[in-house]
Amino acid sequence: MTLTTTAELVATGADSGMPVFAFNIVTLEHAEAIAAGATAAGRPCILQLSHNTIAFHGNDPRPITAAALEIARTAAVPLAVHLDHVTDPELALAAADLGVGSVMFDAGALPYDDNVRLTAEVTAAAHDAGLFVEAELGYVGGKPDAPASAHAAGVRTDPDEAAAYVAATGVDALAVAVGSSHAMTSKSASLDRALITRLRDAAQVPLVLHGSSGVPDDELLAAVRAGMTKINVGTALNIAFTGAVRSVLTGTDKVDPRPYLRAARDAMAAEVQRLLEL
Repeated sequence: MTLTTTAELVATGADSGMPVFAFNIVTLEHAEAIAAGATAAGRPCILQLSHNTIAFHGNDPRPITAAALEIARTAAVPLAVHLDHVTDPELALAAADLGVGSVMFDAGALPYDDNVRLTAEVTAAAHDAGLFVEAELGYVGGKPDAPASAHAAGVRTDPDEAAAYVAATGVDALAVAVGSSHAMTSKSASLDRALITRLRDAAQVPLVLHGSSGVPDDELLAAVRAGMTKINVGTALNIAFTGAVRSVLTGTDKVDPRPYLRAARDAMAAEVQRLLEL
């Protein structure tokens, strides 16, 4: 199966009403697990590399991106590779040279006018390079630079502002704040479904839900019905990974990392499959 693109998967999802899951990679085992889970489910998905993951790998995006792309190329189902939460314009525009077809440029922490100006500049250059661009408007909870919680007054994305933002920046997809939070370890997030529908109608581009690990399954399905297309998942895989490692290492003095990394990979693959089969 050949490598596909985020643009193709998101367009198909938006037309069909089916969600497009995007899973965050931290290690090679994450990428292998996502491919295995997607193959077991028989569903395509997106492998995401965040700016923080690239920093973790020595601030050189090439090795981990090359590994993700090769796993996508050899998978039995269509997989795309995407750069996520990139705050550096130079890195965002490097996606094309890396062989990646899409990037989420995140200027969401900036004042609105600065967010619009910088995102418009990056989007224009990215489109010239053939990239699909996602951006963020509003403040999804759980990020270090977020000014307040996901439920504070004024942090959720305004539909009129979203329409103006998309028109001014030309982005292809929009991450919106509707009540989810990054890095949640419990499925207790409550989403504003009516707001999602209003944003879908106003923005006229596919909507992206960040912080999906903290959203209960029924709430996640309701969000898709309300208008969400791309569903980002990161922490849920890390919970599976870490839980499996702890289980294997408890009560043993073995030092070979392969048994616990295999268990971690299998646990993540099972969670990927479960989500894709919802």
